Amino acid sequence: MSKSSNASKKPFLHKSVLKSEDLKSSMDEDRELVKRTIQGDTKAFEMIVIKHQQPLLNYIGRMVGNRELALDFTQDVFIKTYSSLSTYRPQFKFRTWLFKIASNYIIDFWRKKKIDAFSIDQSGRGEDDRPPFEIPSDEASICERFELDELREKIESALDKLPPHLRELFIWRHVNELSYEEIAEIKGLPVGTVKNRVFQSKEFIRQLLEKQK
Repeated sequence: MSKSSNASKKPFLHKSVLKSEDLKSSMDEDRELVKRTIQGDTKAFEMIVIKHQQPLLNYIGRMVGNRELALDFTQDVFIKTYSSLSTYRPQFKFRTWLFKIASNYIIDFWRKKKIDAFSIDQSGRGEDDRPPFEIPSDEASICERFELDELREKIESALDKLPPHLRELFIWRHVNELSYEEIAEIKGLPVGTVKNRVFQSKEFIRQLLEKQK
């Protein structure tokens, strides 16, 4: 995976929309690619990288706050993933397993920097019944597009201020579009705790945006 010379801080905020009817097909494809890779098909793993590198880079980029570092880390995570494929159990979603590897890598990174950001355990204040926080992607006028771009920049700035343990869950839920159940599996947390923390992250961002008005 090649590194970009672009010095921009991190990937642009966007979401990859995966229809529910395509999810099973995608999971089956992942399992088949993993099987072929283990059997020695190097092209199969290249296809895995192509399929998952952008969502992974989106996550890692927002966790470390630096695009070049994120590119390095994304490559390292894929190397670790490749060397660990024999431990993957096909009854689980591959992307969940991949993000768990990435999450552990980020935790190790923070620990080496002696930042104990991931040990914070907050019970949350309640579940959020409101629709998911998202930016409309429909066609818009030039004025509306400008306003959306401005909003994206504000959200990116707010994400930087989120505590890492909340930022991670917000990214998975509202950028990578993982389900609450997938996030719970990755982090080893009850689904209710995940929902509470995602709610906290949205409230944190909402309050920051309110202050900027």
